[in-house]
This record gives sequence, C-alpha cells and structure tokens, in this order.
Amino acid sequence: MKKIILSAAIVFGSLSIYATTILPSEEVKMEVAAQSEYTEVSTETVPTPIKTALEAAYPGAKLVKAFVNDKKEYKLEIAVKDQKATVYSDVNGNWLKI
Repeated sequence: MKKIILSAAIVFGSLSIYATTILPSEEVKMEVAAQSEYTEVSTETVPTPIKTALEAAYPGAKLVKAFVNDKKEYKLEIAVKDQKATVYSDVNGNWLKI
C-alpha cells in the first residue's frame, strides 16, 4: 500500500513539473544608425586646418586619398615611409579616430 501511494505521489509530482505557465516574450526593437558614406575628393580640396594637423601629428606623412561625408568628416588615407594608415578628422582638424 505504501508503494502505491508513493508511486502515485511521484507520478503526480512529475506531471506538475511540466505544468508551468508560458510567459509571452517581449519583442526587442533595435534601431541601427546607418553610417554615412564617404565620397572621394581630391587631396587639394582638403581644408588647410586638416593639412596642418596632419603635418603636426605625422611629420613627413603623405596624403594618398581623401574622402568626405555629409557631416564634413574627413577620412584620410596617409602613407608614412613604408606604412599606410587611415585617420579620421573633422573640418577643423580635430582627430576623430586615429
């Protein structure tokens, strides 16, 4: 008799384990800001403050390519001796990303 009651308790206990309430999941909305694209410009049209800041930060650096976006942020591809790098600057010559 004890075994029957114990078996019934185990069966009912195991059935109630799976009887949980399913909570509705919340939708996660993400906004992705699109990066503004850069358009290539000639190296002669790069503003003087950027050229001055480039010469001060990287003496002897050669400006290979220049790009500008809608926010007037410049992407500069430079070469210093045998190394190449890409730096970012605003129109006033302040470095955004080096």
